[in-house]
Amino acid sequence: MNEKINELPDTIRLTYIIAIILLLAFVIFIAFIVILYNKRQLFFIQQQQLKESEHQNQLLQKELEKQKLIEKERERISHDMHDDLGAGISALKLQAEFLKQRAEDEELKNDIEELLKTSEEMNLSMREMLWSLNSGNDTLGSFIDYAKIYAQNFLKRTTIVIITESGKIAEETTISTEQRRNLFLCLKEALNNIYKHSQASEIKLSFTQKEKEFIMKISDNGIGINHKNPEGNGLRNMKRRMQEQNGRCEITTENGTHLFFIISF
Repeated sequence: MNEKINELPDTIRLTYIIAIILLLAFVIFIAFIVILYNKRQLFFIQQQQLKESEHQNQLLQKELEKQKLIEKERERISHDMHDDLGAGISALKLQAEFLKQRAEDEELKNDIEELLKTSEEMNLSMREMLWSLNSGNDTLGSFIDYAKIYAQNFLKRTTIVIITESGKIAEETTISTEQRRNLFLCLKEALNNIYKHSQASEIKLSFTQKEKEFIMKISDNGIGINHKNPEGNGLRNMKRRMQEQNGRCEITTENGTHLFFIISF
C-alpha cells in the first residue's frame, strides 16, 4: 500500500495523507469526547449519590433528634407521675390506714381495707407504667429482671410455686419499648389466666436467646386448655400483641400448658 501511495502524484498523495490525519484526529476527538462524557456522567452520578447521602444523613439526624425529644418527654411524664401520682397515692393510703385505726364498725373497716387494696393496686400499676416509660429499660436484661420480680410478687400470696431460669442471654441486647411493653402485658395475661383457670401448683418461667430470637416460655402443670372451646379474649390478645411486634405466640398442652412468646430483633 505504501508503494501505491508513493506512486501517486505529490498533490494527491499529500491530500490522501491529510485525509488520513484528519480521520485519525476525528477518531481521537470522538474518543476524547466519549471519555470526557463518561467522566462527566460519573462525576454527576457521584454528586447525586453524595447529595442523596447528605439527604439521608439529614433525615437520620432529624429522626435521632425526634427520638431524643420523645425520650425526653417520656422521662418528663415519668417524673411527673412519680412526683404527683406517687405522692397522692401514698397520702391516700396513709389516710386510709389512719381511718382504719380509728374505725370501730367492722363493715367500715372492711370498706377501708378494700380502699387500701385499691390504692396498692394503683401504686403497682403506676410502677409498671413508670418502668415501661423509662427508655433505660429497653434491654433484655432489664426486661428479664423485672419480669421475674413481677411474677414472684404476683404469686407470693397464692399456693402456686414459681421457678425462674435464664439461658445464655446477651443482656445488653436492645429491644424496642413496644416489644418490651407487649411482652410484659403477655406475661401479666398469662399469669392471670393460670391463676384463675389452670388449677396449677407450679409455674416455670424461662428465658432463652437463639441468634436473633428471644423466647419467653411460661409453663404450668395444670389441667391444660380445652381445645373444643373457642379461644378466650386473653389468648387472642396475647397472639395479637405478638403479631403486632412481628413475633408469634405458640401453645402446646402436653403435661400442662406451655406458652411461647417469641420476638425477633
